[in-house]
Amino acid sequence: MDGFFHNGFGALSWGNVVMLAVGLAFIWLAIVKKWEPYELLPIGVGVILANLPATGLLTQPHEAGSQFGSAGLLGVFIEYGLLRYTILPQLIFLGLGAMTDFGPLIANPRLFLLGAAAQLGIFIAFLGALALGHFGLAGFGLKEAAAIAIIGGADGPTTIYLTSQFAPQLMGITAVAAYSYMAMVAIIQPRIIYTLTTKKERMTYMKPQLRDVSQREKILFPIVCIILVILLVPRSAPLVGMFMFGNLLRESGVVSRLVEAAEYSLMNIVTIILMLCIGASMPAELVMRPETLMILTLGLISFAAGTAGGVLMAKLMRVVTKQPLNPIIGAAGVSAVPMSARVAQHLGQKENPRNFLLMNAMGPNVAGVISSAVVAGAFLAILG
Repeated sequence: MDGFFHNGFGALSWGNVVMLAVGLAFIWLAIVKKWEPYELLPIGVGVILANLPATGLLTQPHEAGSQFGSAGLLGVFIEYGLLRYTILPQLIFLGLGAMTDFGPLIANPRLFLLGAAAQLGIFIAFLGALALGHFGLAGFGLKEAAAIAIIGGADGPTTIYLTSQFAPQLMGITAVAAYSYMAMVAIIQPRIIYTLTTKKERMTYMKPQLRDVSQREKILFPIVCIILVILLVPRSAPLVGMFMFGNLLRESGVVSRLVEAAEYSLMNIVTIILMLCIGASMPAELVMRPETLMILTLGLISFAAGTAGGVLMAKLMRVVTKQPLNPIIGAAGVSAVPMSARVAQHLGQKENPRNFLLMNAMGPNVAGVISSAVVAGAFLAILG
Protein backbone atom coordinates (compact mmCIF):
# COMPACT_ATOMS: atom_id res chain seq x y z
CA MET A 1 0.00 0.00 0.00
CA ASP A 2 2.85 2.41 0.82
CA GLY A 3 4.37 1.71 -2.56
CA PHE A 4 1.03 2.42 -4.22
CA PHE A 5 0.75 5.88 -2.67
CA HIS A 6 4.41 6.64 -3.27
CA ASN A 7 4.15 5.80 -6.95
CA GLY A 8 0.68 7.23 -7.54
CA PHE A 9 -1.00 9.91 -5.45
CA GLY A 10 2.14 10.55 -3.43
CA ALA A 11 4.08 11.43 -6.58
CA LEU A 12 1.62 14.09 -7.76
CA SER A 13 3.11 17.58 -7.77
CA TRP A 14 1.07 20.76 -7.63
CA GLY A 15 2.02 21.28 -11.27
CA ASN A 16 0.57 17.89 -12.16
CA VAL A 17 -2.67 18.80 -10.42
CA VAL A 18 -2.91 22.07 -12.36
CA MET A 19 -2.25 20.30 -15.65
CA LEU A 20 -4.83 17.63 -14.84
CA ALA A 21 -7.32 20.48 -14.38
CA VAL A 22 -6.22 21.90 -17.75
CA GLY A 23 -6.79 18.52 -19.41
CA LEU A 24 -10.25 18.27 -17.86
CA ALA A 25 -10.99 21.83 -18.98
CA PHE A 26 -10.09 20.91 -22.59
CA ILE A 27 -12.42 17.92 -22.43
CA TRP A 28 -15.20 20.12 -21.00
CA LEU A 29 -14.72 22.74 -23.73
CA ALA A 30 -14.81 20.02 -26.38
CA ILE A 31 -17.94 18.29 -25.11
CA VAL A 32 -19.98 21.05 -23.48
CA LYS A 33 -18.97 24.10 -25.50
CA LYS A 34 -18.17 22.15 -28.68
CA TRP A 35 -14.95 24.16 -29.16
CA GLU A 36 -12.78 22.31 -31.69
CA PRO A 37 -13.84 18.93 -30.22
CA TYR A 38 -11.82 16.89 -32.71
CA GLU A 39 -8.67 18.56 -31.40
CA LEU A 40 -9.35 19.53 -27.79
CA LEU A 41 -10.86 16.19 -26.70
CA PRO A 42 -7.81 14.01 -27.53
CA ILE A 43 -5.43 16.79 -26.43
CA GLY A 44 -7.19 16.87 -23.07
CA VAL A 45 -6.84 13.11 -22.65
CA GLY A 46 -3.17 13.35 -23.63
CA VAL A 47 -2.55 16.09 -21.04
CA ILE A 48 -4.11 13.89 -18.36
CA LEU A 49 -1.98 10.90 -19.37
CA ALA A 50 1.18 13.01 -19.35
CA ASN A 51 0.56 14.25 -15.82
CA LEU A 52 -0.47 11.03 -14.08
CA PRO A 53 2.80 9.97 -12.42
CA ALA A 54 4.47 6.56 -12.50
CA THR A 55 2.60 5.37 -15.59
CA GLY A 56 5.69 4.83 -17.74
CA LEU A 57 3.92 6.37 -20.72
CA LEU A 58 6.53 9.08 -21.17
CA THR A 59 9.57 6.92 -20.48
CA GLN A 60 11.84 7.24 -23.49
CA PRO A 61 13.07 4.03 -25.17
CA HIS A 62 16.74 4.86 -24.59
CA GLU A 63 16.01 5.28 -20.88
CA ALA A 64 14.12 2.02 -20.51
CA GLY A 65 16.21 -0.23 -22.73
CA SER A 66 16.03 -1.10 -26.37
CA GLN A 67 12.67 -2.88 -26.26
CA PHE A 68 9.74 -0.78 -27.38
CA GLY A 69 7.46 -2.57 -24.97
CA SER A 70 9.23 -1.12 -21.95
CA ALA A 71 8.79 2.43 -23.21
CA GLY A 72 5.05 2.63 -23.36
CA LEU A 73 3.02 3.53 -26.44
CA LEU A 74 3.34 7.31 -26.16
CA GLY A 75 7.03 7.05 -25.32
CA VAL A 76 7.60 5.25 -28.61
CA PHE A 77 5.48 7.78 -30.50
CA ILE A 78 7.30 10.79 -29.08
CA GLU A 79 10.78 9.37 -29.52
CA TYR A 80 10.44 7.71 -32.88
CA GLY A 81 8.44 9.87 -35.14
CA LEU A 82 5.02 11.23 -34.30
CA LEU A 83 6.32 14.40 -32.70
CA ARG A 84 10.00 14.89 -33.41
CA TYR A 85 10.16 13.69 -37.02
CA THR A 86 6.50 13.56 -37.79
CA ILE A 87 4.66 12.99 -41.02
CA LEU A 88 1.30 13.52 -39.36
CA PRO A 89 0.99 17.25 -40.19
CA GLN A 90 1.62 16.40 -43.83
CA LEU A 91 -1.10 13.78 -43.74
CA ILE A 92 -3.48 16.33 -42.23
CA PHE A 93 -2.63 18.70 -45.08
CA LEU A 94 -3.45 15.87 -47.50
CA GLY A 95 -6.88 15.52 -45.89
CA LEU A 96 -7.42 19.28 -45.83
CA GLY A 97 -6.60 19.49 -49.51
CA ALA A 98 -9.16 16.79 -50.26
CA MET A 99 -11.77 18.85 -48.38
CA THR A 100 -10.94 22.26 -49.89
CA ASP A 101 -12.64 24.06 -52.75
CA PHE A 102 -10.24 26.56 -54.34
CA GLY A 103 -13.02 27.96 -56.54
CA PRO A 104 -13.44 31.29 -54.67
CA LEU A 105 -9.69 31.91 -54.75
CA ILE A 106 -9.38 31.03 -58.43
CA ALA A 107 -12.33 33.26 -59.26
CA ASN A 108 -10.70 36.20 -57.47
CA PRO A 109 -6.89 35.69 -57.32
CA ARG A 110 -6.28 39.08 -55.70
CA LEU A 111 -7.58 37.52 -52.48
CA PHE A 112 -4.15 35.88 -52.24
CA LEU A 113 -2.96 39.28 -50.99
CA LEU A 114 -5.25 39.05 -47.98
CA GLY A 115 -3.88 35.62 -47.06
CA ALA A 116 -0.33 36.93 -47.39
CA ALA A 117 -1.03 40.09 -45.37
CA ALA A 118 -2.52 38.02 -42.55
CA GLN A 119 0.92 36.47 -41.96
CA LEU A 120 2.08 39.83 -40.57
CA GLY A 121 1.51 38.55 -37.05
CA ILE A 122 4.05 35.77 -37.54
CA PHE A 123 6.87 38.24 -38.08
CA ILE A 124 5.77 40.49 -35.22
CA ALA A 125 5.78 37.54 -32.82
CA PHE A 126 9.13 36.37 -34.22
CA LEU A 127 10.71 39.71 -33.40
CA GLY A 128 9.01 39.73 -29.99
CA ALA A 129 10.38 36.28 -29.11
CA LEU A 130 13.86 37.30 -30.24
CA ALA A 131 13.63 40.41 -28.05
CA LEU A 132 12.70 38.31 -25.01
CA GLY A 133 15.66 36.06 -25.69
CA HIS A 134 18.03 38.98 -26.32
CA PHE A 135 17.21 40.62 -22.98
CA GLY A 136 17.55 37.35 -21.11
CA LEU A 137 13.86 37.07 -20.18
CA ALA A 138 13.51 33.68 -21.88
CA GLY A 139 15.71 31.14 -23.59
CA PHE A 140 14.39 31.83 -27.08
CA GLY A 141 16.83 31.64 -29.96
CA LEU A 142 16.12 32.01 -33.66
CA LYS A 143 14.57 28.55 -34.03
CA GLU A 144 12.45 28.81 -30.89
CA ALA A 145 11.27 32.24 -32.03
CA ALA A 146 10.22 30.82 -35.41
CA ALA A 147 8.30 27.95 -33.76
CA ILE A 148 6.47 30.39 -31.48
CA ALA A 149 5.78 32.95 -34.20
CA ILE A 150 4.10 30.47 -36.56
CA ILE A 151 1.26 30.17 -34.01
CA GLY A 152 -0.07 33.42 -35.46
CA GLY A 153 -0.92 31.70 -38.70
CA ALA A 154 -3.67 29.88 -36.76
CA ASP A 155 -2.66 26.72 -38.59
CA GLY A 156 -2.21 23.81 -36.20
CA PRO A 157 -0.51 21.34 -38.58
CA THR A 158 1.99 23.98 -39.76
CA THR A 159 2.77 24.89 -36.16
CA ILE A 160 3.33 21.23 -35.29
CA TYR A 161 5.52 20.66 -38.33
CA LEU A 162 7.78 23.67 -37.77
CA THR A 163 8.04 23.08 -34.03
CA SER A 164 8.99 19.43 -34.59
CA GLN A 165 11.88 20.62 -36.76
CA PHE A 166 13.07 23.56 -34.66
CA ALA A 167 11.98 23.22 -31.04
CA PRO A 168 10.40 19.85 -30.20
CA GLN A 169 10.61 20.68 -26.49
CA LEU A 170 7.97 23.37 -27.13
CA MET A 171 5.67 21.06 -29.08
CA GLY A 172 2.86 20.73 -26.56
CA ILE A 173 2.46 24.39 -25.71
CA THR A 174 2.82 25.77 -29.27
CA ALA A 175 0.35 23.25 -30.68
CA VAL A 176 -2.18 23.82 -27.92
CA ALA A 177 -1.82 27.59 -28.33
CA ALA A 178 -2.42 27.34 -32.08
CA TYR A 179 -5.52 25.17 -31.72
CA SER A 180 -6.82 27.20 -28.78
CA TYR A 181 -6.67 30.45 -30.71
CA MET A 182 -8.33 28.71 -33.65
CA ALA A 183 -11.13 27.74 -31.29
CA MET A 184 -11.43 31.32 -30.04
CA VAL A 185 -11.67 32.92 -33.49
CA ALA A 186 -15.28 33.96 -32.85
CA ILE A 187 -14.20 35.74 -29.65
CA ILE A 188 -10.97 37.41 -30.77
CA GLN A 189 -11.58 38.45 -34.37
CA PRO A 190 -14.84 40.46 -34.09
CA ARG A 191 -13.26 42.89 -31.64
CA ILE A 192 -10.36 43.56 -33.98
CA ILE A 193 -12.65 43.92 -36.99
CA TYR A 194 -14.92 46.41 -35.23
CA THR A 195 -11.92 48.43 -34.07
CA LEU A 196 -10.38 48.74 -37.54
CA THR A 197 -13.46 49.24 -39.71
CA THR A 198 -16.42 51.59 -39.96
CA LYS A 199 -20.04 50.50 -40.11
CA LYS A 200 -20.22 51.72 -43.71
CA GLU A 201 -17.28 49.51 -44.66
CA ARG A 202 -18.77 46.50 -42.89
CA MET A 203 -22.07 46.99 -44.73
CA THR A 204 -20.41 46.80 -48.15
CA TYR A 205 -22.26 44.32 -50.34
CA MET A 206 -20.24 41.73 -52.25
CA LYS A 207 -21.52 39.24 -54.78
CA PRO A 208 -21.17 35.69 -53.41
CA GLN A 209 -18.70 34.77 -56.18
CA LEU A 210 -17.42 36.74 -59.15
CA ARG A 211 -17.65 33.98 -61.75
CA ASP A 212 -18.04 30.27 -62.25
CA VAL A 213 -14.78 28.34 -62.20
CA SER A 214 -14.36 25.50 -64.69
CA GLN A 215 -13.27 22.02 -63.68
CA ARG A 216 -10.18 22.39 -65.86
CA GLU A 217 -9.11 25.44 -63.85
CA LYS A 218 -9.65 23.55 -60.61
CA ILE A 219 -7.47 20.68 -61.85
CA LEU A 220 -4.70 22.95 -63.12
CA PHE A 221 -4.59 25.12 -59.99
CA PRO A 222 -3.00 22.58 -57.58
CA ILE A 223 -0.56 21.41 -60.26
CA VAL A 224 0.60 24.97 -60.99
CA CYS A 225 0.82 25.76 -57.27
CA ILE A 226 2.95 22.69 -56.59
CA ILE A 227 5.45 23.70 -59.26
CA LEU A 228 5.59 27.46 -58.72
CA VAL A 229 5.39 27.61 -54.93
CA ILE A 230 7.92 24.84 -54.34
CA LEU A 231 10.31 26.32 -56.90
CA LEU A 232 10.13 29.61 -55.01
CA VAL A 233 10.28 28.08 -51.52
CA PRO A 234 11.55 24.48 -51.80
CA ARG A 235 11.31 23.78 -48.05
CA SER A 236 7.55 24.32 -48.19
CA ALA A 237 7.24 21.12 -50.23
CA PRO A 238 6.10 18.77 -47.42
CA LEU A 239 3.09 20.94 -46.56
CA VAL A 240 2.23 22.67 -49.83
CA GLY A 241 2.86 19.50 -51.82
CA MET A 242 0.54 17.36 -49.71
CA PHE A 243 -2.12 20.09 -49.57
CA MET A 244 -2.20 20.43 -53.33
CA PHE A 245 -1.98 16.67 -53.86
CA GLY A 246 -5.06 16.18 -51.70
CA ASN A 247 -6.89 18.86 -53.66
CA LEU A 248 -5.89 17.28 -56.98
CA LEU A 249 -7.34 13.98 -55.78
CA ARG A 250 -10.60 15.82 -55.11
CA GLU A 251 -10.79 17.72 -58.36
CA SER A 252 -9.57 14.93 -60.65
CA GLY A 253 -12.90 13.11 -60.26
CA VAL A 254 -11.29 9.73 -60.88
CA VAL A 255 -10.22 8.55 -57.40
CA SER A 256 -13.35 8.86 -55.33
CA ARG A 257 -12.27 6.14 -52.89
CA LEU A 258 -8.98 7.90 -52.19
CA VAL A 259 -10.77 11.20 -51.67
CA GLU A 260 -13.21 9.61 -49.26
CA ALA A 261 -10.36 7.93 -47.37
CA ALA A 262 -8.38 11.18 -47.15
CA GLU A 263 -11.39 13.23 -46.04
CA TYR A 264 -12.69 10.85 -43.42
CA SER A 265 -10.71 7.76 -42.41
CA LEU A 266 -7.21 9.21 -42.72
CA MET A 267 -8.10 12.57 -41.16
CA ASN A 268 -9.87 10.92 -38.24
CA ILE A 269 -7.06 8.46 -37.50
CA VAL A 270 -4.30 11.05 -37.82
CA THR A 271 -6.20 13.57 -35.69
CA ILE A 272 -6.68 11.05 -32.88
CA ILE A 273 -3.00 10.06 -32.77
CA LEU A 274 -1.59 13.55 -33.26
CA MET A 275 -3.77 15.31 -30.71
CA LEU A 276 -3.24 12.58 -28.14
CA CYS A 277 0.52 12.88 -28.55
CA ILE A 278 0.40 16.67 -28.34
CA GLY A 279 -1.39 16.47 -25.03
CA ALA A 280 1.06 13.83 -23.84
CA SER A 281 3.96 16.21 -24.53
CA MET A 282 2.73 18.59 -21.84
CA PRO A 283 4.00 17.29 -18.48
CA ALA A 284 3.84 19.86 -15.72
CA GLU A 285 7.61 20.31 -15.48
CA LEU A 286 7.67 21.58 -19.06
CA VAL A 287 4.49 23.65 -18.97
CA MET A 288 4.58 25.27 -15.54
CA ARG A 289 7.31 27.75 -16.44
CA PRO A 290 7.33 31.52 -17.09
CA GLU A 291 8.23 30.85 -20.72
CA THR A 292 4.86 29.16 -21.23
CA LEU A 293 2.97 32.34 -20.41
CA MET A 294 5.28 34.25 -22.74
CA ILE A 295 4.58 31.80 -25.57
CA LEU A 296 0.82 32.05 -25.04
CA THR A 297 1.03 35.84 -25.01
CA LEU A 298 3.18 36.00 -28.13
CA GLY A 299 0.83 33.58 -29.87
CA LEU A 300 -2.16 35.77 -29.04
CA ILE A 301 -0.34 38.89 -30.23
CA SER A 302 0.64 37.09 -33.42
CA PHE A 303 -2.91 35.91 -34.11
CA ALA A 304 -4.38 39.36 -33.40
CA ALA A 305 -1.79 41.09 -35.57
CA GLY A 306 -2.43 38.62 -38.40
CA THR A 307 -6.14 39.37 -38.26
CA ALA A 308 -5.40 43.10 -38.29
CA GLY A 309 -3.00 42.69 -41.21
CA GLY A 310 -5.67 41.01 -43.32
CA VAL A 311 -8.31 43.63 -42.49
CA LEU A 312 -5.96 46.55 -43.19
CA MET A 313 -4.89 45.03 -46.52
CA ALA A 314 -8.55 44.66 -47.49
CA LYS A 315 -9.13 48.34 -46.66
CA LEU A 316 -6.13 49.29 -48.80
CA MET A 317 -7.32 47.14 -51.72
CA ARG A 318 -10.75 48.73 -51.40
CA VAL A 319 -9.22 52.18 -51.88
CA VAL A 320 -6.79 51.23 -54.64
CA THR A 321 -9.15 49.15 -56.79
CA LYS A 322 -12.24 51.36 -56.24
CA GLN A 323 -14.28 48.16 -56.14
CA PRO A 324 -16.76 47.05 -53.47
CA LEU A 325 -14.68 44.94 -51.10
CA ASN A 326 -15.89 44.29 -47.59
CA PRO A 327 -12.83 44.50 -45.28
CA ILE A 328 -14.36 41.91 -42.96
CA ILE A 329 -13.15 39.17 -45.29
CA GLY A 330 -9.56 40.26 -44.66
CA ALA A 331 -9.77 38.69 -41.21
CA ALA A 332 -10.26 35.31 -42.91
CA GLY A 333 -6.68 35.54 -44.20
CA VAL A 334 -5.50 33.62 -41.14
CA SER A 335 -5.44 29.88 -41.66
CA ALA A 336 -8.25 28.94 -39.27
CA VAL A 337 -10.30 27.09 -41.90
CA PRO A 338 -13.26 27.47 -42.01
CA MET A 339 -13.83 29.19 -38.66
CA SER A 340 -12.58 32.64 -39.64
CA ALA A 341 -14.59 32.52 -42.89
CA ARG A 342 -17.70 31.72 -40.85
CA VAL A 343 -16.98 34.66 -38.55
CA ALA A 344 -16.78 36.92 -41.62
CA GLN A 345 -20.09 35.52 -42.87
CA HIS A 346 -21.78 36.09 -39.49
CA LEU A 347 -20.54 39.64 -39.06
CA GLY A 348 -21.29 40.54 -42.67
CA GLN A 349 -24.92 39.44 -42.40
CA LYS A 350 -25.26 41.14 -39.05
CA GLU A 351 -24.30 44.47 -40.62
CA ASN A 352 -26.11 43.91 -43.92
CA PRO A 353 -28.66 41.05 -44.21
CA ARG A 354 -28.16 41.00 -48.00
CA ASN A 355 -24.53 40.01 -47.61
CA PHE A 356 -23.35 36.46 -48.05
CA LEU A 357 -19.61 36.70 -47.50
CA LEU A 358 -18.76 33.05 -46.91
CA MET A 359 -17.56 32.27 -50.43
CA ASN A 360 -15.58 35.51 -50.66
CA ALA A 361 -14.04 34.84 -47.25
CA MET A 362 -13.04 31.30 -48.21
CA GLY A 363 -10.67 32.77 -50.82
CA PRO A 364 -8.33 34.48 -48.33
CA ASN A 365 -8.94 31.64 -45.87
CA VAL A 366 -7.37 28.97 -48.10
CA ALA A 367 -4.79 31.51 -49.29
CA GLY A 368 -3.82 31.85 -45.64
CA VAL A 369 -3.18 28.10 -45.41
CA ILE A 370 -0.84 28.28 -48.41
CA SER A 371 0.84 31.44 -47.12
CA SER A 372 1.53 30.06 -43.65
CA ALA A 373 3.04 26.92 -45.18
CA VAL A 374 5.25 29.12 -47.39
CA VAL A 375 6.38 31.14 -44.36
CA ALA A 376 7.20 27.91 -42.54
CA GLY A 377 9.21 26.78 -45.56
CA ALA A 378 11.06 30.10 -45.60
CA PHE A 379 11.96 29.72 -41.92
CA LEU A 380 13.24 26.21 -42.62
CA ALA A 381 15.31 27.39 -45.57
CA ILE A 382 16.84 30.32 -43.67
CA LEU A 383 17.30 28.80 -40.21
CA GLY A 384 17.34 25.05 -40.84
